[in-house]
Amino acid sequence: MNTTPSKTTDLSKTASPADAPEKSSADAAVTEDPTATAVSAEDRDEAAVPAEATDQAEDDGLEPEDLEPEDLEPDPFTEARHGVGAGATAVVSAALGIVALTGAWSGRVAAERETLMGQIQTAGGSSAAQQISEIYGDAWHTTALVNGVFAVLALLVGAFVLARPAFGTPATRPQPAWIRAVALAGVALGTLGVLISAGMYFDLFLSLPVAGTPAG
Repeated sequence: MNTTPSKTTDLSKTASPADAPEKSSADAAVTEDPTATAVSAEDRDEAAVPAEATDQAEDDGLEPEDLEPEDLEPDPFTEARHGVGAGATAVVSAALGIVALTGAWSGRVAAERETLMGQIQTAGGSSAAQQISEIYGDAWHTTALVNGVFAVLALLVGAFVLARPAFGTPATRPQPAWIRAVALAGVALGTLGVLISAGMYFDLFLSLPVAGTPAG
């Protein structure tokens, strides 16, 4: 009885990975997961978006990818400009109040002009009372009037700064405390200046000198 010889497999003819390095590397490249790449710069920027900004964007109907990193942080120049106009106006109010109390060069010039005009008017001969009124009284009243104008300006400017937040477009943040303090100081100085100037103009504090009656 003849037996058919079994078919044998020559293991030496089987290709090993060492025999085909090019094929092994190609297969490894094909089987490699293409999603396992490095994170791109765009992905890093999106990962840096704070969770609060993402939630706010979702509330506003925006997508997180629509946010830019530079839009999430406040502009330092915008922060520095906040309240600059109101602060400068408040300082001007306080300065006008100080000028109203101490006197301005414009008031001295106006007083000297009134003195010169009084001397001209009384040069042709006049009574002592008229000379006092024309030379001294008019200059005194002019000084009080000029100081009163500065006091009224200080009062109005300070009141404007204090009342400005209640009118117009509402501000995004409250007015700084130092601005209100300086504006309030300007209002106080202006009020005091108005009272003093009114007393000077109407001779409430000091009356004009009275010429004595010449001996007969």
